[in-house]
Amino acid sequence: MSGVFRPPSPDAAVYVISVAAELTGLHPQTLRAYERMGLIQPGRTGGGGRRYSHRDIERLREIADLTSAGIGIEGVRRIMDLELQVDALRARNEELMAELESLRSGLAARAAAQPANKLPVLHQAVGQSLVVWRRGS
Repeated sequence: MSGVFRPPSPDAAVYVISVAAELTGLHPQTLRAYERMGLIQPGRTGGGGRRYSHRDIERLREIADLTSAGIGIEGVRRIMDLELQVDALRARNEELMAELESLRSGLAARAAAQPANKLPVLHQAVGQSLVVWRRGS
């Protein structure tokens, strides 16, 4: 072991319910109720004890902020679902923008590699003639 401290990942379930309640300013029964309602899903120990991650704590704080602003639980659930959708759409948009940039770079490279002939190229198919018609002739 190198002795270097590495904080747990934001998804590591490390906080017991009493610590999570203290960190969020919520009662432990409120945390249990939010779990029953499906607003939060803490990890579980082998013995069934709840363990909350840093991400869970942040989510609980957001729920507390929304409910203290007068938003009901169903409104909170809808807001949080929409936030997840927005995050997913942002991530997809970033992927598409990166793909677009890659395609643009590829097209620019292909255009740079081709000769700078600005005249149209006429191809004559076998067995066909080209007739030039001039007005007044």
